[in-house]
Amino acid sequence: MATLLVATTNRAKLREIALLLFGTPYDIVTLADWPAIAAPEETGATFDENARAKALYYASKTGQLTVAEDSGLEIDALGGAPGVESARFGGAETTYPEKFRLIYDALRASGAATSSARFVCALALARPGAILFETRGTIEGRIAAEPRGDGGFGYDPIFFYPPFGRTLAEVSARKSAVSHRGQAFRSLRRFIESPAFRGVR
Repeated sequence: MATLLVATTNRAKLREIALLLFGTPYDIVTLADWPAIAAPEETGATFDENARAKALYYASKTGQLTVAEDSGLEIDALGGAPGVESARFGGAETTYPEKFRLIYDALRASGAATSSARFVCALALARPGAILFETRGTIEGRIAAEPRGDGGFGYDPIFFYPPFGRTLAEVSARKSAVSHRGQAFRSLRRFIESPAFRGVR
């Protein structure tokens, strides 16, 4: 069976991704199998740039077919912040409840009680030296009046999804059907299972 490296150390993301790729003709491995490889600096100005750079970096370091993603929250009233800095917003060691408080403080300072927002997931598939596939998923919503729910992870408790009438943290069982990451990895799945992909590996 061919091997696919999923280049993340985020266990919550890995759980989602493993379900989305379950049943594909690939042995899914993670960065835990290469603990000595240092993480690259994420210096891209966009999610797409970071996903592409990470996929190429880990494919080169491991020699494996590699998928990497970069994702985050864009809040319109904050000029798109936290954006590519979502994981590092307020500092790398800041907890998500602390990040939520920073966001609500920034919204109040801007004169906005809430704001339209979206989650974005950019994904890249690479072999050493070459990008084979790129895609992205986006889910539109708004910032909830307050954090709600204990499912999901990251910014899910403050992201209100109008079609469900709840935050993503309150609908964890249905999240992958509509989420940015679910969209991106379903596109990847279609690609890696296609006859065309078998011809370019």
